[in-house]
Amino acid sequence: MKMKMEGVWIHRYRKQLVRSISGPFLENIVSHVRKLELISRDEAFQIQEAGLLCEKVRTVIDILAGKGTLGSETLQAFIETTNSQLYLLITLYDPMVQKHVEVLQSRYGTWMEQGLLSEKPSLDRLNSLLLVEGLSDLQQKEHDVMQIEATKGTVRQSAKPIALEKLLQPVTRVSMPPRILLTVGVAGIGKSTLLRLFIHRWVKGEIYPDVTFVLPFTFWELNTYEKLSAERLVRSAFPHMAESGHVFNGTARVLLIFDGLDEFKPTLDFSDTMACTDPKKEVPVDNLITNIIRGNLFPDASVWLTSRPTAAAQIPGGLVDRMTEIRGFTKEEIQDFLNQLFQDGELSSRVWSHLNSSKVFNVMCYMPCTCWIVGSTLGYLLRSGTQDGQGLPKTWTELYSHFFKMVAEGDLQTKDKEPLKIEQAFGNSRKLMANLGKLAFYGLIKRKYTFYEQDMKAYGIDLPSLQGSLCSRVLVKEDSPVCTVYYFAHLTLQEYLAATFYYTAAKRAIFDLFTENGMSWPKIGFQNHFKNALQRAQQSEDGQLDVFVRFLSGLLSPHVVKPLSGLLLLARDEHSGYRGPAISLLQGCLSTGYTVSLRAVNVVHCLQELQHVELARTVEESLRNGNLAGKLTSVTCSVLAYLLQVSEECAEETNLSNCLNYSIVKSLLPQLLYCNNLRLENNNFKDDVMDLLGSLLSAKDCHIQKISLAENSIGNKGAKAIGRSLMVNRSLTALDLHSNNIGPKGAKALADAVKINQGLVSLNLQNNFIGEEGAKAAAEILQSNRNLCTLHLQKNSIGPEGVKRIAEALKNNRSLKELMLSSNQLGDKGAIALAKALKQNHSLTALDLQSNSISNKGVTALTEALKHNRGLIDLNLRENSIGVEGAKALANALRENGTLRNLDLTANLLHDEGAKAIAGAVKVNRSLTSLHLQWNFIKSKAAKALAQALQSNSSLQCLDLQENSIGDEGMVALAGALKTNTALTMLYLQGVSVGVMGAIALADALRVNKTLHTLDLRGNSIGMEGAKAMSNALKINGTLRSLNLQENSLGMDGAIFIAKALTGDHRLTYINLQGNSIGESGAKMISDAIKTKSTSCVVKI
Repeated sequence: MKMKMEGVWIHRYRKQLVRSISGPFLENIVSHVRKLELISRDEAFQIQEAGLLCEKVRTVIDILAGKGTLGSETLQAFIETTNSQLYLLITLYDPMVQKHVEVLQSRYGTWMEQGLLSEKPSLDRLNSLLLVEGLSDLQQKEHDVMQIEATKGTVRQSAKPIALEKLLQPVTRVSMPPRILLTVGVAGIGKSTLLRLFIHRWVKGEIYPDVTFVLPFTFWELNTYEKLSAERLVRSAFPHMAESGHVFNGTARVLLIFDGLDEFKPTLDFSDTMACTDPKKEVPVDNLITNIIRGNLFPDASVWLTSRPTAAAQIPGGLVDRMTEIRGFTKEEIQDFLNQLFQDGELSSRVWSHLNSSKVFNVMCYMPCTCWIVGSTLGYLLRSGTQDGQGLPKTWTELYSHFFKMVAEGDLQTKDKEPLKIEQAFGNSRKLMANLGKLAFYGLIKRKYTFYEQDMKAYGIDLPSLQGSLCSRVLVKEDSPVCTVYYFAHLTLQEYLAATFYYTAAKRAIFDLFTENGMSWPKIGFQNHFKNALQRAQQSEDGQLDVFVRFLSGLLSPHVVKPLSGLLLLARDEHSGYRGPAISLLQGCLSTGYTVSLRAVNVVHCLQELQHVELARTVEESLRNGNLAGKLTSVTCSVLAYLLQVSEECAEETNLSNCLNYSIVKSLLPQLLYCNNLRLENNNFKDDVMDLLGSLLSAKDCHIQKISLAENSIGNKGAKAIGRSLMVNRSLTALDLHSNNIGPKGAKALADAVKINQGLVSLNLQNNFIGEEGAKAAAEILQSNRNLCTLHLQKNSIGPEGVKRIAEALKNNRSLKELMLSSNQLGDKGAIALAKALKQNHSLTALDLQSNSISNKGVTALTEALKHNRGLIDLNLRENSIGVEGAKALANALRENGTLRNLDLTANLLHDEGAKAIAGAVKVNRSLTSLHLQWNFIKSKAAKALAQALQSNSSLQCLDLQENSIGDEGMVALAGALKTNTALTMLYLQGVSVGVMGAIALADALRVNKTLHTLDLRGNSIGMEGAKAMSNALKINGTLRSLNLQENSLGMDGAIFIAKALTGDHRLTYINLQGNSIGESGAKMISDAIKTKSTSCVVKI
């Protein structure tokens, strides 16, 4: 019976109401009571302004409570009739919910203090996950470290962010919420931290108030059971949930969390599992998990699992409704983390500087836990003064050796103390480290990463001794109601310790160490044991032992002896006897054919850890110089694959031009997947290689953004293979196929793909014999694609009919910015068609019409378009047949056009009259910045007209008059203009018949001109007198940066004049005096003299 006291129901369940009412349901409540006129307009506005959801709920409750019994009963009745599940939660389940929240608070309340990190990085990273479409091949098959190295720590192109508060929500309003969620991440990325953050936020009521129970489990807890029922699973972990029927019958919304599938001993087998729908039935634990995932148990609950990627592959993709990844640190977050770690800006900056210069360490700091290991170790070394900046670790083995020395001393980065003597520091640690190493090694080969108390005792580890710094920094202890476990703070720490055990044990072992009971064929001598470890690693398909053998190889480096002295039993110089044979063994692994697997790449990593760098240095040098042709053997291919991961030269651009063939491409294919900018030019590739590259571009984890396949032998079949890949590729933005032979069929195949692909922004099909039909295909791209910005179609014989199709498409296209159509036999008809398009299209900014037989008729049509066009910036009309009339039409357009900046009229038929018309337009035009009039039969009259224009023009920055006979008269006029012009910065006057008089006038102008920085006077006849005048000007001029006086009959005397002028202060960065009959000895003397005050100046003599 309901109590009739004023607002009693609301007051009784106030806390539960605030916690349980979601945003959409609150809107329904407000709408309902507004209709009943229980809430006024002002009160509704007060609710809206309340801010956070919990504050809005409190405001509604307070208002309705103030309405007396009616307000309380109205709210109670509405919730009971419209949301029975919520009503049960509030009135019946709430005591259990409150107890559950208290239990979770006690287990996870101090989670910020748990773990190794004394300073946590920003948690914003974990509030947003990456939504991905399944696991990549690399994730399914390779070691975590290899995954990060191959991808360089970057996220997939197709990944989309999803906020933590939207993780359980449906994608659309009409879709169902995801039931099975899987979050993957490499070791140390923060999977368990993510779950603790989620639980922390849920307990506080910040997220998912509609979820009644969050039930977190760990797979290491489940390892302690052989059989388990669903009911006992819940009750054993949460004894307070005595009545758990609501968890199974769907009356309460439940989220089950299973953390760490990679730590689960059994393998999940979904193909041969007996179905179980009875929550009370005891079944093998792996069967229990598969039945939960299939929905036979907890059918109404959401299930969230976390795992390292390789273990996550056990779950069929079809059963996973939503897969997410945890992203690692960005560079900015690494810096923030270091600042938090040290609280010392200078030290943090020095550590970051070393990290930034070492790609090996930098990429791995993508993982927070590794970032802590690397950062704290480098900080320890820099602060202690035992290493200067130049002598810091260069390999992982060096760094981890110093890390273990640091933790053995108990010297944390926040303490300042005197270095301890070896006896003091390591007296109690040597035996413990040996036992931990044995535990680590046999755990590693059994794929065991969590250890129980019985495991620790079995390997001679005294549990009370684990309180020391060595263990507290290396091991993590986890307690649960079920059991206590220990695990290494990061997988690489287990792998390093395993390597130290194997290294010391191999020196005296007589049986195979990989067989723990010792029953095996005898193996005597370190070299045999090293070979055995290497072979085992090579045979491992998933790279399980890759990092272990890296560390094992690194322990043979002389640089790790000092930090390990006292921690391991090492004889003086003992590594020197092992190092040579180990190098031979490693190099032998690389000579087994062209197939380059990640195992082979790992062998190169081993050589680097061993600090045998000669091989990698030689290949890197060839890669840098672009002379790998003929040098790619099986060994160098493996080294090249390694360099593709770590070389700075490959980070931005991977240039493998003129050195590859089909076999080598096939062997390098997995490594090419993660290059950003890939240049594969001039390799004589045929269509079969395109099938390989097509598979590369089709891969879901392809990172390639730009690929150049220029100057190969690709036909239409190869183009079709690339086209098929473009239909699914999401990473590529630029494709360069110029100078191949794809033909019209290849162009059509690519066009069909680009119509679908919305990522490509640049496509180069220059010189591919695509013809008119290919142009029609290109037009189809422009009609449907809305992202392509640059299209190169030069030298394709597309003709006037082909360009008409393109022009028609341009009328409606608004994305294309650059269209290159040079050497395509367009003629006046083609120009007229483009002109019509330009009247409507105002988004195209660059148009190249070089060498297209356009005459006055065609250019007149284009100029009419220019009067209306508001987008074109660059227009290239060089090498056409534009005469005087065409020039006059252009001049009229330039008087009206206010957007064109660059106009190239080189090698036309302007003559003086046409050039004078252009000059008249330049006088009033305020947008043109670059004008090229080279090879146009221009003489002094036109030069004078241009000089007049320069006296009033304030926008033109570049004027090119090369190979026009303007003579001294024209030069004198231009020089006069230079005295007052303040805009022109580049003047090109090669071969314009300038003599002494013109040079003297120009020199006089340079004395006062303050803007010109590039002057080209090649191929004139200024002679010694002209050089003398120029030298006097150079003593005064302070702005000229580049001066070309090549082939000007200066002679030795003229060159000496120039040199003397430049022995004082000058700003020149380039000067060319070639072809002036100076002689070899004179050239050296002059060059040395010029460089006296400016060593960086480029002198060509």
